[in-house]
Amino acid sequence: MKRKRDCEGVNGGTLSEPQLLCLLLFCGILLFSAEGTSKPQVPRLKLSYKDLLLSNSCVPFLGSAEGLDFRTLLLDEERGHLLLGAKDHIFLLSLVDLNKNGKKIFWPAAKEKVDLCKLAGKDAHTECANFIRVLQPYNKTHVYVCGTGAFHPVCGYIDLGTHKEDITFRFNAHHLESGRLKCPFDPHQPFASVMTDGFLYSGTASDFLGKDTALTRSLGASQDQPCIRTDMSEHYWLNGAKFVGIFPIPDTYNPDDDKIYFFFREVSQESGSSDRAILSYVGRVCQNDIGGQRSLINKWTTFLKARLVCSIPGPEGADTHFDELQDIFLLSTRDEKNPMVYGVFTTTSSVFKGSAVCVYSMADIRAVFSGYYAHKESMDHRWVQYDGRIPYPRPGTCPSRTYDPAVKTTRDFPDDVISFIRRHPLMHRAVQPVGGAPVFTQVNVDHRLTQIVVDRVTAEDGQYDVLFLGTDTGSVLKVLSITKDKWAMEEVILEELQVFKPPSPILTMEMSPKQQQLYIGSSDGLAQLSLHRCNTYGKACADCCLARDPYCAWDGNSCSRYTPTSKRRARRQDVKYGDPITQCWDVEDSLSPETGDEKVIFGIEFNSTFLECVPKSQQASIRWFIQRSGEEHREEMTGNPFLGWA
Repeated sequence: MKRKRDCEGVNGGTLSEPQLLCLLLFCGILLFSAEGTSKPQVPRLKLSYKDLLLSNSCVPFLGSAEGLDFRTLLLDEERGHLLLGAKDHIFLLSLVDLNKNGKKIFWPAAKEKVDLCKLAGKDAHTECANFIRVLQPYNKTHVYVCGTGAFHPVCGYIDLGTHKEDITFRFNAHHLESGRLKCPFDPHQPFASVMTDGFLYSGTASDFLGKDTALTRSLGASQDQPCIRTDMSEHYWLNGAKFVGIFPIPDTYNPDDDKIYFFFREVSQESGSSDRAILSYVGRVCQNDIGGQRSLINKWTTFLKARLVCSIPGPEGADTHFDELQDIFLLSTRDEKNPMVYGVFTTTSSVFKGSAVCVYSMADIRAVFSGYYAHKESMDHRWVQYDGRIPYPRPGTCPSRTYDPAVKTTRDFPDDVISFIRRHPLMHRAVQPVGGAPVFTQVNVDHRLTQIVVDRVTAEDGQYDVLFLGTDTGSVLKVLSITKDKWAMEEVILEELQVFKPPSPILTMEMSPKQQQLYIGSSDGLAQLSLHRCNTYGKACADCCLARDPYCAWDGNSCSRYTPTSKRRARRQDVKYGDPITQCWDVEDSLSPETGDEKVIFGIEFNSTFLECVPKSQQASIRWFIQRSGEEHREEMTGNPFLGWA
């Protein structure tokens, strides 16, 4: 007696739960179903570290070593190289192949600084070394670099030369300058910096103990543009801030209105309770801020901040809050003034463990900064809405012809403007995420999200933002947030990839759109990861369609990289619904014996036969059906499927 068996992973149709439909067929009858939708929080494809290497889509940097702390990356798409800052080393690597024609500079901390660091009780291996934390392009030939210098920050310049093909990569260790207020003392402290117009903006601690945190502008200082920092005497400004990202973003078509936006978390008593809660904020300063004339000399006179909210709305206002900002990514749009702001948040709750991704629009952020200020009578009072008189020009406004030609610099601000902003840096209203809720959440899983990179991908049925999320266990999640209609969102985890074998947190991620690669750093390694692995989804049209990966489409022969083109006949892709019935009209052909999806098993009557059904998709469950010879009706088997029958 011959029995034909077919099993197929199903995750993209109409039922409320994904199904893996296994049919036991007599007389060569082949049936197919594409019912079900994706199970939440289960990746379509899950690859271990070994399987990921075998897929030839991940290349580890062979120069990795334990404790080198690969957390500072600088991509140069034009020259095709990657600068990597690590413990006592700076590497120059190829974007195409990390292990080909690499160069390195050895830059350890001075011995006397290491000895002082050890005397202060710091760890000799994980703290008392020169951890590179700043790599910023200074001009076309040089890169500005800073290291922690064994808790004595120090900075210098790397000469890359003028020729694209023959890069110099030379560092002069004899011409160094202090890195204080440019680079953190502690190598593990959250830190952010950006170089724009020859100025270095940094968010870091300014002292050995890490208590005084500041946002500073340095490097290109002159009489017209001096070094500027936050006022350390005002706790209303910053209170133990941990900086996550700093970005120059123009506000109008007038460059005088250009601002620096910075994202951070800090200890706050904003709620008025005695608990020292951690909250997240977006702040901004004007790029042409040169400080005040009689007050706030060499201090920001345009410093404002607003709270960032990332929460799941609950019944009767009982929201689930994700308060601790971990990473920020700005997704560029056609309008450089309005990038989409993606943030990764975690919970500070002791009750449950969770992470979320929220998206913010610059229009909403600017609207909050144009709204009411918050007011606090003293440190013991709560923040309330300020309803008093607001001085002119409006505090936080840049000196610009757009608003008042008479105010040429911040030193022309009236005293009441300076006094007001000194005591009212906080906006009353918080910035809410687009849609009022996160676009992706994970609760009570064995990892937390640490990093985010976003790629906007054009698919057959529209544009999608693909989220690459690093975790504290060394894995990367590839995620889609799909809008089904005005009110319904679907979270789809396309892949879960174990990039690093040891479960060390992912510290940094950078994306090269040109190379279609991610560059991922942890404390013990660096890896180059392809944005797509289309061939791993399967060898059939249905497999490719069910994957719902905007990078991939069925080309008539295989699941391959999708590229927008006018030739539409052979490409089959349905990211929004993942329905192979509408896309793969030759489904039975795609499940032919040549693909290996249909198997023939011979058994002996009145004996038992082992039937194995392994789902291709992590999102599939298994159901067994039997259809007897001569009958049209099929019957679901509710007992043990590994049985014998007559």
